[in-house]
Amino acid sequence: MTRRKLIALGSVAGVAGVGAAAFSRRNAVPSPLAGRPQQLASAGGVLQIELVAAEQWVDLAGKQARLYAFNGSVPGPKIELRSGDEVQVRFINNLPEPSNLHYHGVHLSPEGQADNVFLQVPPGDIFDYRFQIPVNHPAGFFWVHPHLHGLVAKQVSRGLASPFVIRGDLDNIPEVAAASEHFMILQDFELDADGRPVEPGMTAMMMGREGSMITVSGKLNPTYQIEQDGMLRLRLLNASTSRFYRLKLEDHPLHVIATDGGAIPSPETVEDLVLAPGERRDVLIQGTRQSGTYRLMNLPYDRGMERGMMGGMGESADRKPVELATFQYEGRAQHFLRLPQKLIDVPVLPASTGSRTFELGEAMGMMRGNGMGMRFLINGREFDHERIDTRVRLGSVEEWEYINTTTMDHPMHIHTNSFQLIGPDGQPERAWRDIIVVKARSRARLRIKFEEFTGKTAQHCHILDHEDRGMMSTILMES
Repeated sequence: MTRRKLIALGSVAGVAGVGAAAFSRRNAVPSPLAGRPQQLASAGGVLQIELVAAEQWVDLAGKQARLYAFNGSVPGPKIELRSGDEVQVRFINNLPEPSNLHYHGVHLSPEGQADNVFLQVPPGDIFDYRFQIPVNHPAGFFWVHPHLHGLVAKQVSRGLASPFVIRGDLDNIPEVAAASEHFMILQDFELDADGRPVEPGMTAMMMGREGSMITVSGKLNPTYQIEQDGMLRLRLLNASTSRFYRLKLEDHPLHVIATDGGAIPSPETVEDLVLAPGERRDVLIQGTRQSGTYRLMNLPYDRGMERGMMGGMGESADRKPVELATFQYEGRAQHFLRLPQKLIDVPVLPASTGSRTFELGEAMGMMRGNGMGMRFLINGREFDHERIDTRVRLGSVEEWEYINTTTMDHPMHIHTNSFQLIGPDGQPERAWRDIIVVKARSRARLRIKFEEFTGKTAQHCHILDHEDRGMMSTILMES
């Protein structure tokens, strides 16, 4: 093993225990799988796949675009497996810059060959990720994306995202199994007339870049069929770099059955649904109309900038709703499909044994490696990979409060362990999350238990330009 083969952000010791077999040739060539969308599934308790990240021309909404792609497609292949499976992912980095992989929302070790976001895979190199999904891992919808600090926003905004699905008990509920399932990966892009990404200016990076072209699983306004008396299961992922989505389906309520970390105890009905960057939701839609077409709209959402950030610079106060997809009635189900009354029980975490406060702030000044500009801070400090910001004990339960002193909403993501939001009544909700939205000039609380894995992990804002500009900190989990 050489430093050239693996640079763990200045410390090879950060990946101690990774074997030499994890590395292979330089000048990696594309996999024969590259060039077409795929569905990759485990077999016999083992998932063994290649993910090739490359800059290339891809078909995006019927046009050619010069993007970053996993295995030749944007979004990348859907990866399916079950709890207890052994996972072997050969990551081939054919990008012109270093990268790595983060298994967003999955409960894995943050070290070695698992969910280690502190390592770098240089351009032209290969890294073998190897880990086991815990046997008690809940079924859910997670995702894979790059997570090399300083390049995260660029690489995700150019298309690198793959659904990562763990099948299990929720999928086996008869009413859920009977629904027609669709994955909807929401991404936005800013391309020039030749189909190449437009580089964001300083204002866009300060606010968090948003693209004018919104795609649903790589398409513009796709059409989905729904049967009268039938039911759809939509599995929604916000894979955009900064954009919040506020989704509403005309004349149809949305019945939420799962949050970031898996199922909730029973369906919750909403008229519209807000998805912060990185969040996922499973919703059921009943075919209760007789005929016609209905639009899935993205309604205006003010993520704080219109409420006072530099007079709303970079945002438009008169944003219009945008049509994302069309649902068209066709045919009739053999019998009326009802909503499930009961899903999966979610126990409330026990009382906390400690508490912490994290202040989210901003300041103008020099950034490490990024020149002058807006820095985003946690407890007054910009991210430093060599510094441990928070130490926690394995098995402890803590309550964390976030105080947002800025005029922008910040969706904070914690790696490794999911958590439960604390409601206005002071009680945790019965749902697992990995992102907590801390609204501008407000506070939010969560309860978290640190389970099973020790090592260095992270928390950060999932407006990825904010993460790259400093709003990230390290957490050391100790036994």
